[in-house]
Amino acid sequence: MTQADNISAQQAAGPILAHNVDEEPVASNQRLHAGWLNKAIIVLCIAYTAFHIGVMNLYPLETWTYRLIHVCGGLLLGFLIYSAVQLPTTAPGQARRNPIAWLLLLAGIGGIGYGFAMIAYAWGAYWMTGNARPPVFVFSSFGLPLLAGTVAALAAVWFFPSRDRTRVDWADYALGLASIAVLGYILFNVGPLRLRAGTAMAQPADFYAALVGVILILEVTRRVAGLALVVIASIFILYSFAGPYLPGFLAHRGYDPRRFFTYIFTDQGILSDPVAVSSTYIILFITFAAFLQASKVGDYFVNFAFAAAGRARGGPAKVAVLASGLMGMINGTSAGNVVSTGSLTIPLMKKVGYPAKTSAAIEAAASSGGQIMPPIMGAGAFIMAEVTGIPYTDIVIAAIIPSVLYFASVYFMVDLQATKLGMKGLPKEELPVFKELLKQVYLFIPIIMLIYTLFAGYSVIRAGTVSMMAAAAVSWLTPHRMGPRLLAKAFDIAARMSIQLVAVCACAGIIVGVIALTGVGARFSSLLLGIAEQNQLLALFFAMCISIVLGMGMPTTAAYAVAAAVVAPGLVNLGIPVLTAHFFVFYFAVMSAITPPVALAAYAGAALSGSDPMKTSVESFKIGLAAFVVPFMFFYSQAMLMQGTWLEILHVFLTASLGIYMLASAVQGWFFGRLGVPLRLVLLVAALSMISGGLISDLIGLLVGGSLFAYQRRYVTPVVIARGVD
Repeated sequence: MTQADNISAQQAAGPILAHNVDEEPVASNQRLHAGWLNKAIIVLCIAYTAFHIGVMNLYPLETWTYRLIHVCGGLLLGFLIYSAVQLPTTAPGQARRNPIAWLLLLAGIGGIGYGFAMIAYAWGAYWMTGNARPPVFVFSSFGLPLLAGTVAALAAVWFFPSRDRTRVDWADYALGLASIAVLGYILFNVGPLRLRAGTAMAQPADFYAALVGVILILEVTRRVAGLALVVIASIFILYSFAGPYLPGFLAHRGYDPRRFFTYIFTDQGILSDPVAVSSTYIILFITFAAFLQASKVGDYFVNFAFAAAGRARGGPAKVAVLASGLMGMINGTSAGNVVSTGSLTIPLMKKVGYPAKTSAAIEAAASSGGQIMPPIMGAGAFIMAEVTGIPYTDIVIAAIIPSVLYFASVYFMVDLQATKLGMKGLPKEELPVFKELLKQVYLFIPIIMLIYTLFAGYSVIRAGTVSMMAAAAVSWLTPHRMGPRLLAKAFDIAARMSIQLVAVCACAGIIVGVIALTGVGARFSSLLLGIAEQNQLLALFFAMCISIVLGMGMPTTAAYAVAAAVVAPGLVNLGIPVLTAHFFVFYFAVMSAITPPVALAAYAGAALSGSDPMKTSVESFKIGLAAFVVPFMFFYSQAMLMQGTWLEILHVFLTASLGIYMLASAVQGWFFGRLGVPLRLVLLVAALSMISGGLISDLIGLLVGGSLFAYQRRYVTPVVIARGVD
């Protein structure tokens, strides 16, 4: 039975399940734990999420303390849940280590255990005797064994990993213990560290704790997000020490390791804006998404989209555009959203005739576009507000027209290709009954509550919390009522979904810290100004290229955080408004997920569709092409960002929409009929002429588009291409 058949069979049973959340695809290196261990990890995940929700709403903690617990708790869960490397599973009891592996493992456990014992002793002495100054040997001797043990444990899991994925490797237990030791030391010294971190007063123990923390962050990031971000962060770390030997604008005086690593582990580095946002807004809305998932309310959104658009030509693709955009807006990860919603939409797209690579590309483009859709924008709006100081509501309002244009473009691409290939929609009997779904339209209440509370002046945290409560409340009108069991399940899902973002935000914080310490961002901005020679358009082109390169292989949050520190200041110095500059780099950081050669969202879709990853990434780039044009549109016309009179805004929106349609037609080769290459080029020029929003350029675009339309209506007979699936 197909997934569509499952949908049809459940039409009368309340919200129709699009797919079972218990059967979500598992990350390739995520462990499949034994029963008792899985229960223990679930308890830790629930505690981790509950801690964040409680602190944000009930009992605020000091900023450093809260962010440290956020980061180190994420590290602990990362080591318990994710394997060090991808390996085939071996039956329990069959995994064997050689003597070298055992020596490394024992050294790792011994060193980390000693460091942890010293921290435990210090805390125990403090609580038992009230002595805030433990004996000198405690902190002076804990650091080096902890560092040596961490390196040995990493070597053990890198070079001699256990293939038994039903249990946590002993080395990973040790690395999790090291995360707690780092947290314990810094929390014990949080006051003095604020004064001496990054200065000559930093103590050896401060250095070792910070260094071990950086190593652990890089390792968890490698496990959950791949090597790309780790390599970039490592290059920045090396740059901090190699400054005296570098030429030109890259040169700087260099830094002592003690000063560098203690500086990095402050609110100027790892605990800076990316972690500030991930510990509040990101984890809050991930929990909201988990509530929608656990209560099956999120499945209703997908089924509503199927009922509304499933019978149209290319119906599943249009559903993917709507549903993936909505869910991608909430969960904040392009590739993760592809895996989640694509497991349903990609097979159905192939079923109605879309080629495999196109099916995956449509899902990737729609999921990536969710990151630019207000009001949540995959947490990007919150980071932008934090970095720029612009009110969150202003950012959300400015994002409305660009996001509508992007999704309109993807929709046009889908519709034109469906027309060209002569596709049909899904049969009525395989779709949910729209009238039945309308009876449950109250399931949109959580989203409506979110939008209302945000624009009614509530804080973002309060708005997100109210929306979670609304999701739990409306679930009681369905068969999937959120009682204690589903509430715990939602908290567990949220913690597991947040691990990747915790790791990448902390890793991005390393890069941000290096930029702040060395001043390379300001020098890079000066270089950008010099190359562009005060030419804003040329500077924007360079900024586009740099933002895409920085974002390749990186999640959106980290990509934008780095681009905002490196690229945006140079654009602002050229006289480009702050909002426009940051939106510009944000869009291209997002679209790096569908830009060859490193297109994570497209690769995730290719894995589900069975298509060639590189061909899929090229196809996703083509389908999402509007996202590479829209930023230049709002550079030329501030009305695109809702800056101006209503007449100006309406004029820009209408002409840009027409330009986007002509762009999609040129790319797909179909404009009220088949287009040859010469006519496609003519139409492309007409579409691009409407970018600037000027009256003359708009008239040129309209004249060319109208002439081509008249020509096709009179002389060209539509030709439908035979369908085929590659």
